Amino acid sequence: MSDTELRERVDELRLDVLGMTCGSCAARVEKTLNKQPGVHASVNFATGEALVHLDEDAPAFDALKEAVRQRGYDVRVHVDEGEEAARREERAWLRRLLIAWPLGIATMVVSLLAMDETWARWTAFVLATPVQFYSGWPFLKGAAIRARTFSANMDTLIAVGTLAAYAYSVWALTRGGDLYFDTAAVIIAFIALGRWLEARAKGRASEAIKRLLELGAKDARVLRNGKELNVPVDAVKLGWTVKVLPGEKLPVDGRVLEGASAVDESMLTGESVPVEKGPGDEVAGATVNIDGVLVIEATRVGEDTALAQIARLVAEAQGSKAPIQRLADRVAGVFVPIVMGIAALTALLWYLVDGSVESALVPAVAVLIIACPCALGLATPAALTVGTGRGAQIGVLIRSAEILERSKDVNTVVFDKTGTLTEGRMRLTDVFGCAEALEHGAAVEAGSEHPIARAILEGARERGVPIGDVTGFRSIAGRGARGTLDGAEVIVGRRSLLEESGIRVPLSVEREAERLEAEGKTVVFGGWDGVAQAVYAVADTLKEGAAEAVADLHALGTEVLMMTGDNRTAGEAIARQVGIDRVLAEVHPEDKVEEIRRLQAQGRVVAMVGDGVNDGPALAQADLGIAIGTGTDVAIEASDITLIGGDAHGVVSAIRLSRRTFRTIAENLFWAFGYNVAAIPLAAFGLLNPVIAGAAMAFSSVSVLANSLRLRRFKG
Repeated sequence: MSDTELRERVDELRLDVLGMTCGSCAARVEKTLNKQPGVHASVNFATGEALVHLDEDAPAFDALKEAVRQRGYDVRVHVDEGEEAARREERAWLRRLLIAWPLGIATMVVSLLAMDETWARWTAFVLATPVQFYSGWPFLKGAAIRARTFSANMDTLIAVGTLAAYAYSVWALTRGGDLYFDTAAVIIAFIALGRWLEARAKGRASEAIKRLLELGAKDARVLRNGKELNVPVDAVKLGWTVKVLPGEKLPVDGRVLEGASAVDESMLTGESVPVEKGPGDEVAGATVNIDGVLVIEATRVGEDTALAQIARLVAEAQGSKAPIQRLADRVAGVFVPIVMGIAALTALLWYLVDGSVESALVPAVAVLIIACPCALGLATPAALTVGTGRGAQIGVLIRSAEILERSKDVNTVVFDKTGTLTEGRMRLTDVFGCAEALEHGAAVEAGSEHPIARAILEGARERGVPIGDVTGFRSIAGRGARGTLDGAEVIVGRRSLLEESGIRVPLSVEREAERLEAEGKTVVFGGWDGVAQAVYAVADTLKEGAAEAVADLHALGTEVLMMTGDNRTAGEAIARQVGIDRVLAEVHPEDKVEEIRRLQAQGRVVAMVGDGVNDGPALAQADLGIAIGTGTDVAIEASDITLIGGDAHGVVSAIRLSRRTFRTIAENLFWAFGYNVAAIPLAAFGLLNPVIAGAAMAFSSVSVLANSLRLRRFKG
């Protein structure tokens, strides 16, 4: 693709950044890109990628590439190489490692046992040279590139430190004096080991997206012109008809045209119980057809499928930066020059005190080696990559790193009632009256499409009640329905409708209705033969686990509120069942934003939980918007965090994961930065051997990655 074609077709670029070796590199590339007009870039050191947003006045890609090259790095349009790129890097470091360690140890043994012997001194030189210039070549090359642009990074520290030890040893080889070939060789061996372990860990950290995409089907059975054709899933077009046999993965998102089956949606929703699907139902790609043949119409293909959207959201989150990371980037950007200044000052002071080049060299090299800021640069992106990846696996999609910081301060969670704490569907809960009460009520309501009528009819079917045939059916909008059953007129509806029709409501029926209404249920009456003989109560039933979710939120130290358009009696009845602290009742959709603002004005940090569609403005206004849904109905654009699945406990998992990930970032930064601050003075005062410094520096990066990988064990 030409540069012109590339620029005309996209306003966002995902780039591979080549040549980065530490967090200060990422900060430098990001600063270079953001200096270009109309460019907004974020560089992720852990993934080696840059996400670049381009305004209309942004320069062409070639200009961006040249600007980065002038800083000693290179960029290319992202190429998805799967696991091969990570394996290639891992193999390259392993080869250098296999040279560095045997020769480094041999150099140390020779130096310790026979340093005064001429043969041993020359043997140490021969053994250390391949380590310095082959195993250490990436550091030397990186330092040379930075030097051309008058900049420095961790490669500079390693190269200057080991070359100083090596060059001094070469000078002392013929003039007499102690040699430090072993120091240079073993430092490079330790750092090469650290890089190899980093390459392995970073590959594991970014596996979540690869595993997500691998969940999809590879082929599709397409019905075209009366024939079944097997085609690659990427070839399926919108509107095509696809046949899915039992045990197969659905290749695309679609709508069921024919057939019925249970579908395992656990990879999307986290729910282990298969969901029954039939004509008209929506299905998602990568879910598994269990026991029936389905014929579906493709409604989303390629990058528009739910699976692809989830993977894209995770990738964007992994590339974003939390405010705490921006501070770390600024620190890393100035850290290397400061360290080089400290090393130079250390060498000068030791030389003035002792008058020996050797005395000045050793502590200066230790300062350079111990201070490498690699761990600082990995601290945030490593934790973020693992945390967001783990979230995707358990159905929690985190939109950006900034959200992690916001979530840790949440002290108030507001649930929209319908669809979050409740099923969002009326169910018949109680029937009071004579033996024929449900049979009569269901027969009349069979002709109505009203949600309450549907609930009564479904309740009768669930209870095995026969549904009679009604004649003369008539629906009275907003009030009820009437019809003739077995020669008698039956009226089902509000009390006012029965009274207007001359039907008397006995005291016992009235009291039962009042009792049920006090429980927050919606009540309708059934009357025939001049008397109200039945009361039907329907309610939007609680989701399984809602009460446990609220209890867990309380355990996290949050107050839990419920927002509903229902009257206060109905709202408080639901609240009592689940342990809600306070109810915001009779709130119309347009007033939800104002309720959130009112809570924020009281100093509360508010998380709003809604369905992500009619709650969109409130989700946007809240400090943390959490959209809860099932399957392909996830409202990704309306929220900060999207839960795939309808379980209210997902809210608990989202907040726990956010807090856990942020805590991991903070731990990483504290360890990385505190380690440097504590160790540099020890090195400067000559209390830290350069070899020990090299080992400690290498393993500081590995420890940061290991700490981040603990997030993979997060259970929710």
